[in-house]
Amino acid sequence: MSARHAYRTTMGATLLDPSRTLFRLWAPSCTHVSLLLDGHPDRVMHATADGYFECIAPVGAGARYRYRVGPDLVVPDPASRAQPDDVHGPSMVVDPRAFEWRSTQWTGRSWEQTVIYEVHVGIAGGFRALCDDLPRIAALGVTAIELMPLSEFPGGRNWGYDGVLPYAPESAYGTVDDLKMLVDTAHRIGLMVFLDVVYNHFGPDGNYLAEYAAPLFRAGSHTAWGAAIDFAVPQVRTYFLENALYWLMEFRFDGLRLDAVDAITERDWLLELLVRVRECVEPGRRVHLMLENRNNDADLLRRGFDAQWNDDGHNVLHVLLTGEHEGYYGNFETGTTRELATVLRDGFLFQGQVEPVTGHPRGSPGGDLPATSFILFLQNHDQIGNRAFGERLDVLANPCALRVAYALLLLCPQIPMLFMGEEWGSTRPFLFFTSHHAALGHVVRDGRRRELAAFSHFSDPAVRETIPDPNDPATFEASRLPQSDRQTPRAQDRINLTTHLLALRTKWIIPRLRGAHALDAHAIGNRAVLARWRMNDGAILTIMLNLGDEAVADVPPCADRLIHAFPDVGGDGPVGLPGYGIRVFMTEGGHGG
Repeated sequence: MSARHAYRTTMGATLLDPSRTLFRLWAPSCTHVSLLLDGHPDRVMHATADGYFECIAPVGAGARYRYRVGPDLVVPDPASRAQPDDVHGPSMVVDPRAFEWRSTQWTGRSWEQTVIYEVHVGIAGGFRALCDDLPRIAALGVTAIELMPLSEFPGGRNWGYDGVLPYAPESAYGTVDDLKMLVDTAHRIGLMVFLDVVYNHFGPDGNYLAEYAAPLFRAGSHTAWGAAIDFAVPQVRTYFLENALYWLMEFRFDGLRLDAVDAITERDWLLELLVRVRECVEPGRRVHLMLENRNNDADLLRRGFDAQWNDDGHNVLHVLLTGEHEGYYGNFETGTTRELATVLRDGFLFQGQVEPVTGHPRGSPGGDLPATSFILFLQNHDQIGNRAFGERLDVLANPCALRVAYALLLLCPQIPMLFMGEEWGSTRPFLFFTSHHAALGHVVRDGRRRELAAFSHFSDPAVRETIPDPNDPATFEASRLPQSDRQTPRAQDRINLTTHLLALRTKWIIPRLRGAHALDAHAIGNRAVLARWRMNDGAILTIMLNLGDEAVADVPPCADRLIHAFPDVGGDGPVGLPGYGIRVFMTEGGHGG
């Protein structure tokens, strides 16, 4: 059996039949718009209501086209579904029904089963290379891959947050059908596929929207990355709502991670997105929506978003593992063991209190939320790549302490996320890289070095000059992960550990996870914490961990079943908790606590 999927959008090129295509553009700043088709005469587009222009042309899939929106300005389609010649080239008409889906019985997986593996498709070698690697990733016990943003960006090297054409998968990674094949193959082996989407800004190169659709941006308002998008405008809301549905319905992604939604001031648009997705997705199909949100808005999670990236949890663990306290880590430099207990109990650390670094209150209480409302990680693209030299924790942290934190990550009831290479303890950097034109590349390089001047290590201009140039191809190449790296004895040991811990999670944690809530968490030593959760069957999960080298002798006795211990012990283990140690217990049948 096979199936074909298409999602019709308000804007863009819609194939009506094999030889006719409807072209539609929102250009409220224009009085005249023409369609330019390769090999055909220019066509005047007809103005319709609400700033739209449209026409039907006698062309089919594969036709190249652009829009003339001014005497001297020709632009690609902002709803282009394919950009074979990059962001400044013509768009291409796509037949979405050309791809035959084989995973017709796939309805997704429950959120509680989720174990995320974040991937940069370019570093992975493109859609087809990543497709070939899926069986290895699944064998770890991972249940979902999360792709960093795919929207067409300038050049072939970028994190994806400089995208300017949100509907067009990055052509440097492969074709539209290559991406669909990746998702289809993942589903056939039981993997979900999530996509990171950016709805808070456009990149700086190839972004022509202000020239013909000025109302898309809020005058005088900016984010940290560019002009603020005005979600109060109905056409703007539709453009991004349909983009989310396009990825979910036509490409069959199992969920979206919404980047930096704190930069979207119209919070009601997020709630509208939630409703539209739930209404549109087929009955019985499970689709998940995740947030990155510095505001720690617990109510969005109560209203139906599945989870938020737990940056507070990461930051607390990073400070404990590395001792770093500059920049935003300054919010976490005191009382970190107590703070670790808080993020294990409540998810958020900042629940309305004032941040020391900014001097402003942040967050809202979230202790009533289930543990699965939070996605916990030790590493991700931001936390590695925004370092000057892209160092991973296996370079920065004590390996014994990191081993304990890794077990916590994979066995606690919050949803775990790994970053590509973490499963074998990669020590290769993940650097910030771009492929802008030379002038913009210099601006990005110099701006990045100025930002890092605030850190003591880079106060010397000569030291700042050693920071890798994002636009240098060597910066991208240094971030690659050759297969040989995971074949060393050390790498194999970490892979075996990852597989073992995720097997324990599958057996002991996941079946009990729906609705699991924290009971309590508190410090039991200078760098040691005990946390407990009530699982959905009444069982009590207890984790004791010690990130320091001093043993903790006085710990509460636990007669529960010991499901994991490091260092390894026989029987039910000693009463004390050794340095760099972790004990994970399960009280079955609801006894205790």
